[in-house]
This record gives sequence, C-alpha cells and structure tokens, in this order.
Amino acid sequence: MREACLGFHSVEVSEEDIRREKEKARRLRHTAWWGRKTRKGICYYCGKKVGSAHLTMDHVVPLSRGGKSSKGNLVPACKECNTKKKYLLPIEWEEYLKSLAGQKEPL
Repeated sequence: MREACLGFHSVEVSEEDIRREKEKARRLRHTAWWGRKTRKGICYYCGKKVGSAHLTMDHVVPLSRGGKSSKGNLVPACKECNTKKKYLLPIEWEEYLKSLAGQKEPL
C-alpha cells in the first residue's frame, strides 16, 4: 500500500489499484482516441514538437498520488518532461517550472 500526501490529505493507493490503472492505460494507448491525442507529436507540457513516436503517456495526476487512467487524466508528454515530472501533481509541476524560469532570469 502506498500513501501519498496531497496537501492536508493523504491518499492510500494499493499496488493492485496501480496495476489495474496501468493496464487501463495500456489499453487506451491502442485506441483511436490516443492516436488523435498524439498525431501532432506535441508535448502537453513543454509544447515542443517531438513527433508522435517520441511521446509517452503521462498521468496528469500520477497513479501513485491517486490518479486514474481516464481520458481526462492522460496527456501526451515528451520523454524529458515525463521523466522530470515523475510523481508531481499539476501545481507542484508548475512550481518546478517557475523555479527553473527564475534561475534563468538575469540578476
């Protein structure tokens, strides 16, 4: 059983739940819906055009944080963004990106 802290609330996610959701994601990856989502080859997070073959399926709310493999929670992401995002929630990802932008600003 995994426990994830979401603000003041924690969510318990069993390994079985995660296995089941991963299987749903595998099935969705072979649908026309996913084909349409990846056709343009653009990463949901960074907006880069990487080609559909280089996109991965990302859970906006990660499975380990209570997310589901539903059409509303799955987006195409380049491998770089998906690797960096890992288990982050959308607000945490935005904060991470802002911190990177802040590092690039001149002093």
